[in-house]
Amino acid sequence: MKESKETDSPIPARIEQVPARHIITKTKSNLWFGMDYNMNIYRGCCHGCIYCDSRSSCYQISDFDRVRIKENALLVIRDDLRRKVRTGVVGTGAMSDPYNPLEQELLLTRHALELIDAFGFGIGIATKSTLLKRDMDILENIREHSPVLCKVTITTPHDSLSKKLEPGAPPSSQRMELIAALSSRKLFAGILLMPVLPFLEDKEEDILRLVAMAHEAGARFIYPAFGMTLRDNQKEWYLDRIEELFPGEGLRVRYLKRYGNSYRCTCPNARKLWDAFSKECEKRHILYRMEDIIPAYKRGYEYTQLSLFD
Repeated sequence: MKESKETDSPIPARIEQVPARHIITKTKSNLWFGMDYNMNIYRGCCHGCIYCDSRSSCYQISDFDRVRIKENALLVIRDDLRRKVRTGVVGTGAMSDPYNPLEQELLLTRHALELIDAFGFGIGIATKSTLLKRDMDILENIREHSPVLCKVTITTPHDSLSKKLEPGAPPSSQRMELIAALSSRKLFAGILLMPVLPFLEDKEEDILRLVAMAHEAGARFIYPAFGMTLRDNQKEWYLDRIEELFPGEGLRVRYLKRYGNSYRCTCPNARKLWDAFSKECEKRHILYRMEDIIPAYKRGYEYTQLSLFD
């Protein structure tokens, strides 16, 4: 079993670190893309997406736009992997993007992938960052023994709109190019089409255009959510932002009138969007149901072996 070249990296004093006893934890359920474990090396995110649910107070992350790192992250990850009784797929990107700008300098995600490879685990990455291209070599190594799943969030086919909604992330077109790059290396890659913001991103022609673009890029799947969630302090943050970004359109009033204090804000035309979306995916042979995506990327891999490091 090969080991990573590094298990810790010097962290500049200007970067805040937070203590962490564990970083790789067991998921409560592996129904979400078949992930067996969660891994979040960073805390907070600087993409500035106006809809991000991680701002909600229930997650207890203060000053969410400031990125911090887990203390001794690589050592903790190494020890966590050693303790696992069974290998499986490690998911990253659920709470903060593993490819934020600090990653360019710190290489923590890259070295974590080396450890995941060394210990024989699979990986599922969710990101909006084109920096993922840098690590395709390690993903190819992992694919030799375990599944690799790359999920790139793209919520609109329009760069002009994505720059407003996700100001710190690359525009949609560059993320679509990332899909093409991953697909060219035969890595299982697709799109998280979520959230689809009511009154902003829920035009049928835009959804169909995005599916067509995904097909051209070689995406294997698109997993959608035609709506969004809004709760506690995140709701006010979001309503303030859309009022600021789209003045004179009355979006705050439309949201409050339609959804009130509801947590789930489903697009008014969600059923129509789903029908059009699913038909277009079927036509272009793109997977879009979770029960089809999971076996497709895991095909040929098993996770019943006991860890040699227990």
